[in-house]
Amino acid sequence: KNSRIFLVAAIPYLSALIPVYNEEENLAALGDEVSSALNALGKPYEVILVDDGSRDRSYDEILKLVKKYPGFKSVRLGRNAGQTAAMLAGIQHAAGALIVCLDADMQNDARDVPKLIKKLDEGFDCVSGWRKDRQDRFLDRKLPSMIANGFISYVTGVHLHDYGCTLKLYRAEYLKPLRLYGEMHRFIPALAGTMGARITEVVVHHRPRARGTSKYGLARIFKVVLDLMTVKFMNAYLTKPSYLFGGGGILMILAGMAMAADTLYNKLYFGIFVKDQPLFLVSIFFSLVGIQLLLIGLLAEVLEPMIGPPAPL
Repeated sequence: KNSRIFLVAAIPYLSALIPVYNEEENLAALGDEVSSALNALGKPYEVILVDDGSRDRSYDEILKLVKKYPGFKSVRLGRNAGQTAAMLAGIQHAAGALIVCLDADMQNDARDVPKLIKKLDEGFDCVSGWRKDRQDRFLDRKLPSMIANGFISYVTGVHLHDYGCTLKLYRAEYLKPLRLYGEMHRFIPALAGTMGARITEVVVHHRPRARGTSKYGLARIFKVVLDLMTVKFMNAYLTKPSYLFGGGGILMILAGMAMAADTLYNKLYFGIFVKDQPLFLVSIFFSLVGIQLLLIGLLAEVLEPMIGPPAPL
């Protein structure tokens, strides 16, 4: 009986997930701040530091934190796989009912975590941080982010001011089922929304980077666009793919039939031979592509039960 009580008490209420890539200069201060902020909650917690194939001494610093602070844990990836892969690894190791994500660069303030938890307790499933007073350069960081946030909100239908803010709090049942790849970590609120998650945001403190260098550049814009196409498909058509492929196939077949009819009309009434009408070849091409799209839609319908989004736990 006593051992059973001990196991229950050891289950963390909150899992803090922190991806780390070449942040050796920030980790000592990060450990102090996170430990202090989470101790103030008065509830059991764990901190999962995921080393994303760092090339500096970040992992050595992580091991120091694990020895120094109870509840700190380390996960190490064999190579630099990106922030999404690091977050996925952390999610898989997280045991808490709530999962909060933070950056390791000290620009997020761990003391905002209680504020996010308080908002979550109002009946939400995801609370996203909003860096309203963002301390970054305007031209290459803030401006592209503002444009991307508006575009992502419009496409996904989940309206947030700051998709790029890592500081977000989730109920674990909306994170565990997700299949994350590419650069899809920034779309997690939209993906959670497909499972019925109630989403809101709160203003959080944001600090300028004091040590180390940023790992983000303008090249991420192209990755965001490609991943956004995937998210849009998952939101709108993952459970009914034949609507997308089948609808496009029918339109292509109808267009092919219209061009074939025009070819036949020109032959019968104007005596123009089919070989002299390039539109006939185009009609064949459209019809073949339309049939292929219809078949792809049928295959997607067959595969959908295996790849569709699982229901929350």
